[in-house]
Amino acid sequence: MSENLLQTPSAEPGKATARPADIPEKFWDAETGTLRVDALLKSYRELERRLSQRAAPPRADATPEEIQRFRQAMGIPETPEGYRINAPHDLCCPDPEVNGRLHAAHFTNDQAQLVYDLAAERLLPLIAEAAAQFEADRQREKLHAHFGGEERFRQVAAQLAAWGRANLPAPVFEALSSTAEGVLALEQMMRKEEPGLSREVAPPAAASEAELRAMMRDPRYWRTREPEFVRRVTEGFRRLVGS
Repeated sequence: MSENLLQTPSAEPGKATARPADIPEKFWDAETGTLRVDALLKSYRELERRLSQRAAPPRADATPEEIQRFRQAMGIPETPEGYRINAPHDLCCPDPEVNGRLHAAHFTNDQAQLVYDLAAERLLPLIAEAAAQFEADRQREKLHAHFGGEERFRQVAAQLAAWGRANLPAPVFEALSSTAEGVLALEQMMRKEEPGLSREVAPPAAASEAELRAMMRDPRYWRTREPEFVRRVTEGFRRLVGS
């Protein structure tokens, strides 16, 4: 009879195969000289169960010992003081209360660091924007009080803006326009150039038609159409017609 070359030769009767060095003894059947598959699977399932328990956060009723084991397995410091945070900004320095809450939530050091990094990246720009808006509102309130109300300031602001853009370098105008003190300085400069301009933005009307015609040739009348300047011309002609 011919031999089946594809069949693995079996061990000789009464002669057991020696256990390979890389297989633990508990997984080896010495009588049959084979691997104990059932024992290997049971051990694997137990290992998988333990690993899943370590990776999962402790239950609400977990004992202090279980919590401690979990933290050690995950690399969580024993106390909140154990966090080593590199402050990403002066306003995002490590905070004991925040660290305490992160520790209670079982954050690792890397996770806690990420919280501070995200605060610096996302929250600080919002805080800076809110602070700038608050300061701008505070500066406007000063100007409203100085000029006698919001509506009066709007009238003056249109004149100041047109005069400033026409007579000052752009960087200087922008710098003066950013603070209440700068706006008041801009008003002083414009008043010196136009002696008739008062705080109420209602200087006496021109006394003659020639003066009114001259005002109409002013760029503030025909080009920028400054509301208050146009009103002065209109009121001047109205008075001339009425008289």
